[in-house]
Amino acid sequence: MYYLMWAIKVVLFLVILSFALVNTDPVTVRYYLGYQWQAPLVLVLLVAVCIGALVGLLVGLFQALRFRRQVAVLKRELSAVKQSSDAPLMPPSDLL
Repeated sequence: MYYLMWAIKVVLFLVILSFALVNTDPVTVRYYLGYQWQAPLVLVLLVAVCIGALVGLLVGLFQALRFRRQVAVLKRELSAVKQSSDAPLMPPSDLL
């Protein structure tokens, strides 16, 4: 399994490398207010992929932090319920 994963990684690297070598033509990315950026197509694609990955990681991070806060609240509630259940139970006074 170890060698299979390395073979897949090498093949993927070679495919990406060949894509980068073929797509070296300069492209112009135009922004608002007349700004523009001229760079090789592979660099523009790399920047776009990195920005997309960063946005995805930030969204995942915020969601993970929200879940951690929710778990902390639930743990506090659970410990409060456990502490209240540790107290000896008194029978209702009307049954005596």
